Amino acid sequence: MNIILVDDEPLEIEQLTFLIQKHYPKWNVYHAFDAAQALNICEKQHIDLSFLDIHLPGKDGLELGKLLKTKHTHMEFIIVTAFQTFEYAQTSIKLGVADFLTKPVIEEELVEVLNKFKHRGNYSPSIQQALSIIHQEFKDKLTLPYLSSKIHMSPIYFSRKFMEEVGIGFSEYLNKYRIEAAAGLLAKNPNLHISTIAEECGFNSQHYFSQQFKRYYGKTPREYKVEVTH
Repeated sequence: MNIILVDDEPLEIEQLTFLIQKHYPKWNVYHAFDAAQALNICEKQHIDLSFLDIHLPGKDGLELGKLLKTKHTHMEFIIVTAFQTFEYAQTSIKLGVADFLTKPVIEEELVEVLNKFKHRGNYSPSIQQALSIIHQEFKDKLTLPYLSSKIHMSPIYFSRKFMEEVGIGFSEYLNKYRIEAAAGLLAKNPNLHISTIAEECGFNSQHYFSQQFKRYYGKTPREYKVEVTH
């Protein structure tokens, strides 16, 4: 499990890190003190869960959450705030936040939230290796037989094992990861042609890419590009 803590108060980050690693020492915890640092980390690392303080310099936590959600649809969000207002609650509902924590964070409340995610990211070494290969080689023509051979499993056993641990099939996961990568490229490089982005993310058909993109995001790549750049 990869977690990012976004807060401009170092002591808050230090406290949360201590408590998280006390209960889940194998989880990876990343730190960011503003939205720019958080976005940079999330581009480089596969983050599963974000703790977002609402009051940040520059973009606030809710704005950051919206931006992260457009690029990383798998990511879950916990809002951390000293104040809970109706406006924050409305925005958080739209964002689909998993939970709220009020400062100062109480250990028992934090553990209750963390326990909801304790089964995520606990993959066996073979599936961790498979996910690592997918994340590195998703632009190439990845197939089930190729991937299963790389981790020394039969395709049938690997397929069943992947479904059991990850919760979705290999093809669905690969497709989802490619679409999320494409969404990131669309937001980061709006001048790139849709066909170029499709190719960069492992799709050999622009039509199929657009179909799959709309399936995940509810809008075409062109519509999505207009939305994130305006």
